[in-house]
Amino acid sequence: MDLIIEGVRQAVGLMVSGDAELWSVIWLSLRVSGLATLLSLCLGIPAGAALALNSFWGRRVVIGLVNTGMGLPPVVVGLFVTILLWRNGPLGLFRLLYTPTAMIIAQCVIATPVVTGLTVAAMQSLNPRLRLQLLALGATRPQLVWLLIREARLPILAGVMAGFGAVISEIGASMMVGGNILGQTRVLTTATVMETSKGNFALAIALSLVLLLLMLLVNGLLTWVQQRQRPL
Repeated sequence: MDLIIEGVRQAVGLMVSGDAELWSVIWLSLRVSGLATLLSLCLGIPAGAALALNSFWGRRVVIGLVNTGMGLPPVVVGLFVTILLWRNGPLGLFRLLYTPTAMIIAQCVIATPVVTGLTVAAMQSLNPRLRLQLLALGATRPQLVWLLIREARLPILAGVMAGFGAVISEIGASMMVGGNILGQTRVLTTATVMETSKGNFALAIALSLVLLLLMLLVNGLLTWVQQRQRPL
């Protein structure tokens, strides 16, 4: 209990004092996970809409693979991204390993199946008559897709929250492709693991509380947007 109290005290003290190292870690965590989530939206929402609205051979298999990818272990993602970015790997010439860019790539791979799978579910839950009604009113294909996405925006926003939560809290991939380098690739999760391994439990608790507060603020904002658009 004393460790928890000390952790809370340190968390408040670090944030109030404007600790430069802590705010650098917080900013990097937000930047990496925010960009990864944004990229996953750009990839996942169109892919989910395409899977939900088109029929083709093997569609159920693809959806099954996407749903499997929603539970993809971060360490597996970290391993394959590391192999791709290794100096002798296919993308080694870009020297991206142990950089924030590598972390964004890995986290994007983790979040994209989550966003895609939940977008597919959201689009398929719409009333089939809505699609026919929009076509009867003369909607073009792009207009149809856009209007259906807007109609399913509430569960899609839930997918955004799930994707962000999956990447801001993961540790395996970030540690493997980022290396937990101070001032360059150290984020809240990797810093927490490092401090725990050193026996600095109070500081690890402080970092964990900051991470929880960050997730609460971001998801609280997204929840406000989601519920604000909910029909009465």
